[in-house]
Amino acid sequence: MAPPTESELAEQVPIAEAVGVTKRFGRNTALDRVGLRVTPGRTHALVGRNGAGKSTLVSVLTGLAPPDEGEVRFHGEPSPAPADRDGWRARVACVYQRSTIIPDLSVAENLFLGRQGFGKRIVHWRKLRASARELLDTWQVPVDVDMLARDLSVEHRQLVEIARSLSYGARFIILDEPTAQLDGPAIKRLFARIRDLQAQGVTFLFISHHLDEAYEICLDITVFRDARHVLTAPAAELGKPELIAAMTGDTVAQDSQVVRHTPTPATRPALEVEGLTRPGEFEDLGFAVRPGEIVGLAGGGSSGRTEVAETIVGLRKAAAGSVSVGGVPLRRSGVVPALRAGIGFVPRDRHDEGLVPEMSIGDNATLTVPHQLGRFGLLSGRTRNMLAGKAIRDLDIKAEGPGQSVSELSGGNQQKVVYARALATDPAVLVLISPTAGVDVRSKDTLRGVLRTAAAGGTAVLVVTDELDDLRDCDRVLVLRHGRFAAEYEQGWDDRELVAAMEGLS
Repeated sequence: MAPPTESELAEQVPIAEAVGVTKRFGRNTALDRVGLRVTPGRTHALVGRNGAGKSTLVSVLTGLAPPDEGEVRFHGEPSPAPADRDGWRARVACVYQRSTIIPDLSVAENLFLGRQGFGKRIVHWRKLRASARELLDTWQVPVDVDMLARDLSVEHRQLVEIARSLSYGARFIILDEPTAQLDGPAIKRLFARIRDLQAQGVTFLFISHHLDEAYEICLDITVFRDARHVLTAPAAELGKPELIAAMTGDTVAQDSQVVRHTPTPATRPALEVEGLTRPGEFEDLGFAVRPGEIVGLAGGGSSGRTEVAETIVGLRKAAAGSVSVGGVPLRRSGVVPALRAGIGFVPRDRHDEGLVPEMSIGDNATLTVPHQLGRFGLLSGRTRNMLAGKAIRDLDIKAEGPGQSVSELSGGNQQKVVYARALATDPAVLVLISPTAGVDVRSKDTLRGVLRTAAAGGTAVLVVTDELDDLRDCDRVLVLRHGRFAAEYEQGWDDRELVAAMEGLS
């Protein structure tokens, strides 16, 4: 059967459609007469810089935020009333970057959350488990219905959320940054499941800052910029330079290069790792990072790269081996000793590990330096705002000021606040895990520039990731596989060779 032509696609009734949607929050216009048309059977990408309006449109499409102007339609019909939550769930669902699964409940309970009794006041547990197994079997989700949700991998939590959405009858699923916390193999498996579900009549709206992923999985791409719709085009007809230009309003210039002098082998390392071991995760690892050097630590999901980084910064305790900063071994394990020794840290998940959302930008940016804010336990708001104000300027954080709540910022600006906190101590060593996860193309450029500047100032930088763009500035890349070093590459490495090493294909 031949695929539909463009004219035939144009005549299809959209599974979901936003028409002339405007949404304001006070004086801020979050969406300005935007449109979106999602055709059944075609995975559709929605891309744009942080603050472009993507998240607001998701809220409108899922009925959480009624539009001030315009309308939402499903299958050509007007959307349900805002209070008709069952009506919305039957038409659309969103799997967010931050999981909505309740960790202390079983998979079966999460699948039928709020419906455990199937209309009755008493839960029939055997029926609940049987219904859960049937649902998971139908959509080929390989998890045990009795498992606690906290024990699921990120990948399986997403699949459980998708299955829960499908159980309401929805066949239009929004995926919000679904790959942000997944490694390469898990991303491939997720994409395979998306294609399988698409073949079974499920349509996806895919929101991601990873443009290569949008081209890999999506047939259509819509671009938002500054709260407005810029363009919609088939992915096959939209070149990547044109896409970036549409997202940013201009072409992206080449990375500004900060002059760095690569340290000689004779330079004493700022960070030394010797014989570091955690059974089942990594074993007998040794490497060094010199002042001013940027070293990448790359590998797949089972490589142990994240565990190594979290051991260096004190989040995990090594069974054997040592970590030294400036030639001085860390005598005690823990975050505080590592911080005092001169290690700054950017964690892999800014939401759960990097920020306190109820606090201001100023408070978050200075969490690591309370001693600089005052004496005898009395903190100076003026000093805090001065330090945070400098970080806002240096890192180009788009904010009203240090007093603004960090929860009000876009993802890219939140990540910059995490960087500001890590840099506030003027660290000798800076360790970063997945440093640009979930941020837009311009924010990525800014954050990479921050790392280059830090290295130029003499900081030893360790970048822990499987994202190739995050490794571009590295002087060396060390590849971990199953807890052991498999390869080392000098600057100028070939993408395919590095990926093959990470995936165990070399």
